[in-house]
Amino acid sequence: MGKARLEAFTDGVLAIIITIMVLELRVPHGGDITALMESLPVFAGYVLSFINVAIFWNNHHHVLHLARHVDGRVLWANLALLFWLSLVPFVIRWVGEAGLVTLPVASYGVVLVMAGVSYYVLERAIVARNGGRNSALARALGSDLKGKLSIVFYALGVPLAFLQPWLAIALYVVVALIWLVPDRRIERMASQDGT
Repeated sequence: MGKARLEAFTDGVLAIIITIMVLELRVPHGGDITALMESLPVFAGYVLSFINVAIFWNNHHHVLHLARHVDGRVLWANLALLFWLSLVPFVIRWVGEAGLVTLPVASYGVVLVMAGVSYYVLERAIVARNGGRNSALARALGSDLKGKLSIVFYALGVPLAFLQPWLAIALYVVVALIWLVPDRRIERMASQDGT
């Protein structure tokens, strides 16, 4: 089965997720710097969440670039990823309203962990459907240390939220910063394969 509908559906869902997040932003109550500063934590949460969703979209786009086919396993793995990403607006709004307190920050971490695990499962399903370990995609991903390390950092953030919530957020920011460094593995493989 082709991949076009999967890509279109995923793009649409992620666009809706980002739209929901931005619609949750409220205009400051007042026209001075104090009113703007009061909105800053919610805006910072939006920026972090936008970057996280964008990282998943970007990687999803690159992985599917080397994929030729999808199957039922890939579709369900993709739906699992979209489920967890669809919870990002809820948990980041909770953090925005409650502040940097334990349970909302830990919940944000759980959502990121599960999105990371779902993405890893999706990658493996796509690799399996497109030639296995010898496929161009498998070679491009290699050991995927960056992806695995991201899941570990997200997971460490969850218990850290119970000790110091702001340290957990800092760890989530570190993961985002790691992914802002361009990852050219798949682009290099696509140019070698002529795709």
